[in-house]
Amino acid sequence: DVQLQASGGGLVQTGGSLTLSCAAAGSTFDDYAVGWFRQAPGKEREGVSCISTRDGSIYYSDSVAGRYTISRDNAKNTVYLQMNSLQPEDTGVYYCVTDVRQICKRFGRNPDSPLYEYWGQGTQVTVSS
Repeated sequence: DVQLQASGGGLVQTGGSLTLSCAAAGSTFDDYAVGWFRQAPGKEREGVSCISTRDGSIYYSDSVAGRYTISRDNAKNTVYLQMNSLQPEDTGVYYCVTDVRQICKRFGRNPDSPLYEYWGQGTQVTVSS
């Protein structure tokens, strides 16, 4: 099994930045793509970003493209999500997740799919206006 530990959330003003981390224990990310979903109160989960080990591909949703940057440190078995120019609509709980497909081409679709095998516990991001 893979245990995911997400951290780095917090309260920030509009226009501010945060960096989320997702550290894996029990295994490595080698067999997975790793991504981030977020869920705002009363809304469905939204896949915002993904990074692949298989083909190096990266995915960003339209809502975060140009503001967020995903990266990984294989030595630390950690994936990062750098979030800049944060807006109140970015508020939500952010979850890191492993995707067994290993690529990001279809990341974000059907969050309830078993293809998203492991989920972190979530970290709260709140952007004040």
